[in-house]
Amino acid sequence: MGIMEDFTRGMAELAVTVGANVQPGQIVVVSAEPDHLPLAREIARAAYDRGARFVDVSVFDPLLKRVRVQHAEPDTLTFVPPWLPNSVLAQGEAGAATVRITGPTRPGALDGLDPTLAGRDMLPMLPERRTVINDRSINWTLVPHPSPGWAAVAHPELPPEEALVRLVDELSHVCRLDEPDPAVAWRERMTTLAGVGDRLTERRFDAIRLRGPGTDLTVGLLPSSRWLTTAMTNRDGVGHLANLPTEELLTTPDPERVDGMVTSSRPLTLAGATVDGMRIRFEGGRAVSIEADRGADVLKGYTSRDPGAARLGELALVDGLGRIGPLGTVFHETLLDENAATHLAFGWGYLAPVADPGDHARVNTSAIHVDFMIGSAEMTVEGLTSDGAAVTVLDRGDWRI
Repeated sequence: MGIMEDFTRGMAELAVTVGANVQPGQIVVVSAEPDHLPLAREIARAAYDRGARFVDVSVFDPLLKRVRVQHAEPDTLTFVPPWLPNSVLAQGEAGAATVRITGPTRPGALDGLDPTLAGRDMLPMLPERRTVINDRSINWTLVPHPSPGWAAVAHPELPPEEALVRLVDELSHVCRLDEPDPAVAWRERMTTLAGVGDRLTERRFDAIRLRGPGTDLTVGLLPSSRWLTTAMTNRDGVGHLANLPTEELLTTPDPERVDGMVTSSRPLTLAGATVDGMRIRFEGGRAVSIEADRGADVLKGYTSRDPGAARLGELALVDGLGRIGPLGTVFHETLLDENAATHLAFGWGYLAPVADPGDHARVNTSAIHVDFMIGSAEMTVEGLTSDGAAVTVLDRGDWRI
């Protein structure tokens, strides 16, 4: 087999057995773009081999989104036909396993369009996804698939064929498909990160301070905030790995206690536009100033969508021992880039890291969830105790706790 065939078969097996952890008799829902179909088919094969009852593959075409933004009445761009959110909720009711394939297949699909209009159409993202994740009714994962379009933006310095080979090699490496047993390799990495997360949780820090080039930000934590990997368990006790690859320790912050300045360390692709060189100032939990070298209006549009959109729903720390950051590649795909560097997310927050149900009402809610990267090799992260003492927890990529 060629390198693409090797990758799709290995990635499919990992997605089904480790990522979503498909159970016999489950319905499996796969979300893809047109160029992702080779991996979608392999996932279907692996899922049926594992005993899946039915595999449903849905395909979203970014070029059709361009047609809508260009030709639809602007005031209709926020409309979503009811059967789409109903389908997501039905997946939860059925206890489905879901796999979303990521990786830009049509970079620049929305180039030249009004970014404000493009940002109104949030499909394929649906707020109901938040519901089924937070109520733990599905076991789910996100996995990457290389394509010529993605290779061109990740490695513009290389000829097309070389760029694709490089991207396949890099994705194989960061997904640990180059290990003798990728599943064992992922279990070992999750065990290491979970141990750090347990130590962070035990300290019960009141806040986290992040300092680096252009960044001095203090993020308050909720009283029962925990630090978790993306190794999760659904309501039926089925373990799954929400991202492949994953290198983060995440928590849910107090959306009303974020203050200071933060500067992005990697570009963000949002609504088909690139947002780069972001500089964001927070006061009392809200982003009160958003500037960028390019694309600021796109991010401003997203963060003005509802009252929670300009507040944080996630803080994630990433060490220097993962496989993505050391490559030095900017993938222009959030699944990869967020696991290369410490990051924040505007919008809705996860309930799983909040141990006390009494704190759940304080978790941020919004229709959006937008991760953006702020970490760098120069960043220092401190845990602040309730009496004001500072404890270094991550320094230049090394854990100190």
